[in-house]
Amino acid sequence: MNRIERSSFYSPQAGKIVDTPRHSRARFAIGDVVRHKVYDFRGVIFDIDPVFANSEEWWESIPAEVRPEREQPYYHLLAENGESSYIAYVSQQNLAGDGEGGPVEHPSVDELFEDFDDGRYKLRRGLTH
Repeated sequence: MNRIERSSFYSPQAGKIVDTPRHSRARFAIGDVVRHKVYDFRGVIFDIDPVFANSEEWWESIPAEVRPEREQPYYHLLAENGESSYIAYVSQQNLAGDGEGGPVEHPSVDELFEDFDDGRYKLRRGLTH
């Protein structure tokens, strides 16, 4: 019998403990600049959830025909489009690397990251664990 090892973590967005596979394959890392494959925005990753870990209301707000799978990494982004800056929560399947697109102009970038170099940001030293 194949048994997948699992662990869990508390998600403040979901307001509960979220069960997750112990080994998750994140394609991107904190500091990577990415763009959404469907919607016109890009951002820098500042946190990663190994599986969907947001509220049920958020999940239900996504139209069923385009709703991504829960069992994949989800990324927290300091995002921007042509009109505004905001925080986005995006599934791995909807992201593509965009380091060649240059730095992200989100006003909170300097709080979390050092300079943009070689297509990505380095997390500020005091924020790593």
